Amino acid sequence: MSEPREMNAPETEVEPATDASALDRVQVVVANLERYLAEARPAQVALDPRSPISPGARLDAGTAVELFGDQALSREVDLAARSLKRSGEAFYTISSAGHEQNVVLGALLRRDDPCFLHYRSGALMMARARLGGAGDPVLDSLLGIVASADDPISGGRHKVFGSRDLWVPPQTSTIASHVPKAVGVAFALSRARRIGIPLPVSNDAIVCCSFGDASTSHASALTGLNAARYAFRRGHPTPILFVCEDNRVGISVDTPAGWVPERFRDMAYLSYFDASGTLDEIFAVVERAVFTCRQRRAPVFLRIDCVRLWGHAGSDVEHAYRSLEEIAAVEANDPLLHNARRLVETGAASPEGLRAVIEDARRRVREAVEVALAGPKLTTREQVMEPLAPYDEELVRGELQREVDEGRRSAVFEGSLPERAKSPGRRTLAAHVGQALADEMVLRPEVIVFGEDVARKGGVYGVTAKLERRFGRARVFDTLLDETTILGLAQGAAHLNLLSVPEIQYLAYVHNAVDQLRGEACSLSFFSNGQFRNPMVVRIPGLAYQKGFGGHFHNDDSIGGLRDIPGLVMAVPARGDDAARLLRGALAVAKACGRVVVFLEPIALYHERDLFEEGDGLWLSDYPAPCGTDSDGILPGEVGLYREDSSDVLIATYGNGLRMSLRAARRLERDHGVRARVLDLRWLAPLPFEAFERHAAECAAVLVADECRATGGGVADALIARLAEREYRGRLGSARSADSYVPLGPAADTVLLSEQDIVEEARRLVP
Repeated sequence: MSEPREMNAPETEVEPATDASALDRVQVVVANLERYLAEARPAQVALDPRSPISPGARLDAGTAVELFGDQALSREVDLAARSLKRSGEAFYTISSAGHEQNVVLGALLRRDDPCFLHYRSGALMMARARLGGAGDPVLDSLLGIVASADDPISGGRHKVFGSRDLWVPPQTSTIASHVPKAVGVAFALSRARRIGIPLPVSNDAIVCCSFGDASTSHASALTGLNAARYAFRRGHPTPILFVCEDNRVGISVDTPAGWVPERFRDMAYLSYFDASGTLDEIFAVVERAVFTCRQRRAPVFLRIDCVRLWGHAGSDVEHAYRSLEEIAAVEANDPLLHNARRLVETGAASPEGLRAVIEDARRRVREAVEVALAGPKLTTREQVMEPLAPYDEELVRGELQREVDEGRRSAVFEGSLPERAKSPGRRTLAAHVGQALADEMVLRPEVIVFGEDVARKGGVYGVTAKLERRFGRARVFDTLLDETTILGLAQGAAHLNLLSVPEIQYLAYVHNAVDQLRGEACSLSFFSNGQFRNPMVVRIPGLAYQKGFGGHFHNDDSIGGLRDIPGLVMAVPARGDDAARLLRGALAVAKACGRVVVFLEPIALYHERDLFEEGDGLWLSDYPAPCGTDSDGILPGEVGLYREDSSDVLIATYGNGLRMSLRAARRLERDHGVRARVLDLRWLAPLPFEAFERHAAECAAVLVADECRATGGGVADALIARLAEREYRGRLGSARSADSYVPLGPAADTVLLSEQDIVEEARRLVP
């Protein structure tokens, strides 16, 4: 492995300018390269295209010239983007200029090696496009830059690198938030093979994940690196190539010289490679890194030495934090300038030949700009949102109608099917969730279950008990204690046709990693125009009212951070039989529509048995065995209804609120003559507005009993606003928990929604 070192300074002098603010530094870089090619003399002996560019080199002359051509195309696209930005026709000009040595990755990786790429990957994409696939990488890039609806990856929603044909899922990559899911793909490669799920890539595929040096300090990058090393240490093949494109600055903050190799060179279970120097030297190091990753099925860290030309992005005024001398020094290390010199001096190309390559790149870009500008734009809300939340009820119902193999089901459960038990009615919510999950694993071999303590222990509350024994460690396994890793793994597995059911141990813990849902999982369909999706059902034990084990982290009553995620589906069961059917519906939605579903399970109701009186057993229910019809599941929009003949007041609620509302409704009628209809919303995202409005119209008043925080933490605001905007003629009210963390012990009752609160608010609405 070569040591990091600076690229050789060019022989051509760079004339410093006296006024950095007035100087267009882009033209300085262009002029440096043009001046060199105009003054350079060809080598005395021209190399055959098949000859090594230097003695013993792995890179031949013909390939080296092709790579220079890819770099020239990327550079010209960046130049066009800046020009289009000045004319108001482009909107995203964060360029790849200075990072073009990543082109070697485009040539050395295979077309079906999944790539999760940094936003400076223009040259890599140009080279990768030559491996095959539809489209023109130049036009595709420019369509994204001008936000054209014809952009083949995002449809004009964002400028991202991506291609379905080339196995490049689009990433925003701003804070390395894509690293955990890239690790998830690497981990899931062998997992899918073990459980017999056909891979959409080669058996020896590796995953490439690139990011900048500044991002190596972000928690998401460190989480991904730790997870890959941890998995490999535990004996799981994890073939991921981490690529740090080190330009030694994050916007305006310098990365200390040598910081990246100092931090990552000697990490256990992580092979380290450092690529710097000439194009052929970089090619050789990258080739070894790729080979090591593919052969060892192990994580590899590859640092590529880069510079950043023209600031962080088009709006970045670089001379505000760099002197002119510093800027000129960076420009002198332009990789295209270095590569041109190397090609000319070795005889791989002539100056005239390279000028022709650059001119051809300019022509291609000019022609592509005209086509891109002529394309359509997104002009309506419906167009923009079309891929955000795909839902096809017919497909979902088809998923519920899958044939149940009773023989296999009986074998898995060793003949002790719950519906055939001596006392089938005495089952709690926790038991129903566990049983339904097991049934879905029988029905769907692609389902995997994982999280903290879910396998050997069977979950903190016993919900996943016996699953590991019944289905094996390939499908049910424990993870390290890190929610970002868990959600990253779920996303990665989805790319390989697995259907993940990860568990986040408590609702409060998901907030540590919510960006993996908000910024990554739920945005993928949106930014890929529906070409990539992340089907998963995230189980989260949560909400409040847990006795004997309270406090904020185990009694979190805020769902606002989940409900505001565009495209997220969220279900909350309250009764056991509903829980089983809701879980089946959630998995059907995830599978059929590629959706991310959160299944929020009220901990306080896991083992609840009674409704009105101690010992009445009215919160227990028979297990609804699967029969292969769409009645097996509850789908979005389908609500639970109790006391349907009552119309004085509609109490709309969910989770723990259902049990409290049913108790309150009995008191209201018995003590005050107020007859309350109770609606279990079941689905909190999207809210079942249609059913809610229908039942509200049949009642004289509406009360929302919301167990979550009063301001933005629950659903009351949205429900009441909906009726108010539609000029509902009855009285409106809500009973909510306080805007407070949940304390330990009996003090929790002072801030949480209570049965008495519901009764009092209903009495106010119906005097």
